[in-house]
Amino acid sequence: MEENRESSPEESNASMDFKSRLPLEDLCNAVGKIKSEIQKVIVGQEEMIDLLLVAMLAKGHVLIEGVPGIAKTITSKLFSKTLQVGFSRIQFTPDLMPSDVLGTSILNMKQGEFEFKKGPIFSNLILIDEINRAPAKTQSALFEVMEERQVTIDGHTYPMDEPFMVLATQNPIEQEGTYSLPEAQLDRFLFKIKLDYPSLEEEFDILKSHHARRSDVAIDQIESILDPESLKIFQKLTSEVAIEEKILKYIAQIVVKTRNHPNLYLGGSPRASLAIMNASKASAAVAGRDFVIPEDVKKVVVPALGHRIILNPEREMEGMTTETVIDGIVQSVEIPR
Repeated sequence: MEENRESSPEESNASMDFKSRLPLEDLCNAVGKIKSEIQKVIVGQEEMIDLLLVAMLAKGHVLIEGVPGIAKTITSKLFSKTLQVGFSRIQFTPDLMPSDVLGTSILNMKQGEFEFKKGPIFSNLILIDEINRAPAKTQSALFEVMEERQVTIDGHTYPMDEPFMVLATQNPIEQEGTYSLPEAQLDRFLFKIKLDYPSLEEEFDILKSHHARRSDVAIDQIESILDPESLKIFQKLTSEVAIEEKILKYIAQIVVKTRNHPNLYLGGSPRASLAIMNASKASAAVAGRDFVIPEDVKKVVVPALGHRIILNPEREMEGMTTETVIDGIVQSVEIPR
């Protein structure tokens, strides 16, 4: 069986002919339907949609960065519409307070005691729009809930309902009125997806699509595909995807090399290794495989690692990017066979 787990695209496709030990057919069908629903409205952005699905199955949070007007928010809303789960949207602003996100205790005059009123973070899928427009005090309110999936207020702990996923959008930090997110908060996102402007052909298709739709509301065209129970079953299946020790060592070698790289001021933590492993398993499940291959790791390593490392100031001034460093590290590590 080891010979059938080679990393070439041809052999990985051929491996699909073998019977999976996990029942992944329903998962793959649901993923395909979700993609089709979103693509009724969104032109292009296939990689972003794929990574959203991988993060969903891996129980991870996603940060989407791009200039205004390139469908960050609408794609997130359409994605949420394909899931039959609770949805909440929070617009981050400079005057937003932690209690506006988490909730607050209010005195109940009838009972004479304080009663906790839950904030908008208490939902299944939370869209945080322009997350980097709120100050550090509000950002810190997300630390516990994103990592531990619970909120502690006035000595009481309130667990979040599963599934729980945060989708956050942000403008590039060079834009006016933005704050850099703390490294500890960035580390809580499974992926950071960077979006660019559409190509000429995609721009043309966007114009045609909007013209053909006339006054129809885009989100009304989207049908719900997954309910919470099915999603939790798919997430459990994803966690059971097999990953061999040589793949685990491959991931570890990539992350460890970031810690002593001459162009990096800060390398990846063990949380980065776990993020790559979990995302690789979800990538394999989406492809219909019950085992991870090196291509799964390569697919997720940049969005899972790029926001967790920091360039040296000199290299940053020279225009070097974290993506370039990661690509170089991946090429320097021998691919397991």
